[in-house]
Amino acid sequence: MGWFSQNKGRQAEQSAKHWLNQHGIQILAENHRCKGGEIDLIGLDTDNTLIFIEVKARQNGNYGHATEFVDTRKQQRIRRCAEAFLLQHSDYQNHAMRFDVLAFHDNTSDAPEWLQNAF
Repeated sequence: MGWFSQNKGRQAEQSAKHWLNQHGIQILAENHRCKGGEIDLIGLDTDNTLIFIEVKARQNGNYGHATEFVDTRKQQRIRRCAEAFLLQHSDYQNHAMRFDVLAFHDNTSDAPEWLQNAF
């Protein structure tokens, strides 16, 4: 991934954190890495649901919708990382959980598309 893409990704993640906080989500972890993958954001909803959040940003819709880039393979990696997170943080093991995608289109200052229970 080039410098521009990395910078754009970091920008989207910062915008996502801010936007999620405004919507009552408490961010617990950022860029949680595990063997074979990473979860962009992990949060706790107002009803104590644990949320594993993939943040996507697309500059240009000509190459596909941002959510299209969370394919089955990526979903499996995120699930494995979620399992690793739960092993490391056993206090969250009994929480309800879901996997969301927060997709920014064209400009990260615009409201993102929030797909709850995306997979």
